[in-house]
Formats: sequence, structure tokens, C-alpha cells
Amino acid sequence: MRVLVIGGGGREHALIWKLCQSRLATKIWCVPGNGGISQHAECVPADLGDIHALADLAENLRVDLTVVGPEQPLVDGIADEFNHRNLRIIGPSKKWARLEGSKLFAKEFLDHHGIPTARVYGVFASAQDATEKLENLRYPVVLKADGLCGGKGVLVAKSYGEAAEFVDRVFKKGEFGEGGQRLLIEEALNGEELSFIVLSDGHDFLSLVPTRDHKRAFDGDLGPNTGGMGAYSCDGIISGSIEAQIRKRVVEPTMAALRSDVSAYSGFLYFGLMLTSAGPKVLEFNCRLGDPETQAIVARMNFDLGEVFAAVADGKLTSQRLNWYPGASVCVVMTSGGYPGKYAIGKEIHGLEEAAAMTGVTVFHAGTKREGPIYYTSSGRVLGVTALDETLDAARRRAYDAVQLIRFSNCHYRSDIALAACRVANIGED
Repeated sequence: MRVLVIGGGGREHALIWKLCQSRLATKIWCVPGNGGISQHAECVPADLGDIHALADLAENLRVDLTVVGPEQPLVDGIADEFNHRNLRIIGPSKKWARLEGSKLFAKEFLDHHGIPTARVYGVFASAQDATEKLENLRYPVVLKADGLCGGKGVLVAKSYGEAAEFVDRVFKKGEFGEGGQRLLIEEALNGEELSFIVLSDGHDFLSLVPTRDHKRAFDGDLGPNTGGMGAYSCDGIISGSIEAQIRKRVVEPTMAALRSDVSAYSGFLYFGLMLTSAGPKVLEFNCRLGDPETQAIVARMNFDLGEVFAAVADGKLTSQRLNWYPGASVCVVMTSGGYPGKYAIGKEIHGLEEAAAMTGVTVFHAGTKREGPIYYTSSGRVLGVTALDETLDAARRRAYDAVQLIRFSNCHYRSDIALAACRVANIGED
């Protein structure tokens, strides 16, 4: 099976690393790829914004299956273009990619189908209207730019001042471009967040192991939102009763609604959940795998990912069973200093071979460029150092031991990925 993977981050590196182990995958390309991905696949430079050119590329390469990593090509309609040309692709249609592309569309979908979510106080298209509403609310509240913002378009505002500043960033400074044309203001939910991802072939679906990610830039969940600073997955991350609630109240009604539509949903669907005292509620949808959740999930996969993807494309997902390595996985993201704000690139990376040589450790590249044997930083998120072990505490320690071996100028990472979960379970540091 000849596979094309769209994207160039840590998520795509993790998928390709696993696809390389598949008995079905005979050739893998990646557009555009990165330094680490080039170890496993042939990287092809291309414009991810030109879905017609990507379809042409798939035809020219005689690709059997295309897997889409990032959200923008899906929102742009890459799956529709590929399906129109009878090219097999893992990803939802442009219609259903709006579940991620528009938070307002997602809210309307949730409300229409009675799926639990936060109450919306209003949707606004101007700074004046939004700030007038904010003057009459109790805090905290949540503000969300409607469109795609790279994971940075949401703020939990603890005060009117914080909220008003975010409104200025959205409407007056235009920090989020087209993604900030509208602003949702909704209630802030209390509880624990969880990432719950399913894979659908349009008729049936299978669940991946749940994960938790860390979105804030600094320890203690402080600082601005990022694309993700780390993630973990472990046995017992949620109880069986909570998982049953998630399936009954959220996942099954969502998938039933999608299945009933003429344009059935095929691909990954990510449920960003808040586990509240009143049960699970949906914070957001993503129409693809999360990053860095994918790195933590892939580390625990004990099945042939190529076979599963082929089954999705053939509409035969019920023939598959997903087996998982027991224990836990932890992914720690190393970034360029200054991320998610301004940062420098082109810094030489040292210690990659030593870290990758550790048992149970895989270093997934997110923003690297390779020149001969040397790797350089090329983006904000640089590496996802991922470890697998029998317990969450052991996996966490192993991941950070590997992180300590890697060096580049002005690197940054959080030191508390999965730490709170270890403490709660009395298996971590005191």
C-alpha cells in the first residue's frame, strides 16, 4: 500500500513511524514533512493550501491511501476533492470539518442533537457588542474566536479586564485573521479536561485510548494557550463508569447524528471534554487527531495501523480490533524559547541519538530541518519526546530523562507534564 501523509508536525511523524511498522505499507510520502520524518518517508515540498495540487500529486504518485494530519486542508475540502477523483482518503468532508472550523457551527450541532455542552451567552461580530455583554457577566467566562486559530483562540477570562483585552486582540488587532471574525462568549465549566478520539468509516467507529494534554505554555497551567506542551495516556485515566457516560451521553449520539446524514463522517473525530459534576460536556470538536495527543496514543498502539486505515477506507472498520500496550505513555514537547510568541529558529539540536537510544523512548520531530547529519530547529514546537512504561510515573521519569539529553539554544519545556496525575494516584513525586 502506497501511503501519502499530509502535514509536517509531530503528529504526522508519529503516524508515519507507526505506518512504517505496517505489513501493508510499501511506500510512504509526506507533504511537506520535516527533518525527522525524512528518516522514514520521502518528503515532498508542496502547498498545503492548494488541495487540487495535492490531489494531482496523489494521482501522479499512484497513492493508494492519503491520511490528513492538520485541520486546514480538511476545512478547505481536501476530502471532497479526493473523493471526487476516487482517491481514498482518511478525513471528513468539508461540511463536517466545520465542526472544528466554526465553533458556532459546532455549538448549533450540539444543541440541535441535545449533546451536553457549555451555555453560550452570545455570539458577536464587533468589539463594542462583545464588551457591552462582558460588562454584565459573572466571571470566569470563556471567550472563543469562531474559526481556526492554531489552538490559541480561546481564553478563560477571570476578570472583565482580561476579557476586554482578548476582545481587542480579536477585533481591533486582528490577531486571529479570518478565524476572529466572530466571537463566542460562554460559561466556564469546572472539572477535569479529557481528550477522547474516535475513528469512523462512515458507518461504524472505534475509540482510541483517552488522553490528557497540557495547553498552557508554562508550569502550573500558567501563561498563554499553545498548540500543546505535552500529553499522557494511561490505564485507569478515567473509570469505567465515566467512560460509559462519555459514550452514552456524548459519543454515541454524536456519531448517530453524523451517520444519519447523507454525507457520513469518515475519519478521526476528537472530543475535547470537561468532566463536570453533572457529567461529561463537550468543549470542542477537532476533525482530526490532536497534537501532541497522537504521540502519546501511537506509543501505546499494539496493532497494525496500516490495516486499520485500509479498513476505514474500505468501510470495513468492524473487522478491526484495537489492542493497546498496558501501562502509560507520556509526551513532553520541547519548544523554541518564546513560543507561542516570537521565537528564533535555525538552532542546532544536540543529543537526539542518545535520547532515541533509550529503551521505551521515541523522539518525534515537530519543527526540525535536517542538513546532512545535523538537525536544526525550524518552528515553535520542535520535538515531542515520548516514553512508554508500566506506570505513569515511570513513563514520566523516562520521558524527562530523555529530555535532559537533548539540547538546543533557548529551548523550553514544561517540567510538570502528567505530574498532577501521578500525585493524585500516589505514585509520583510528593
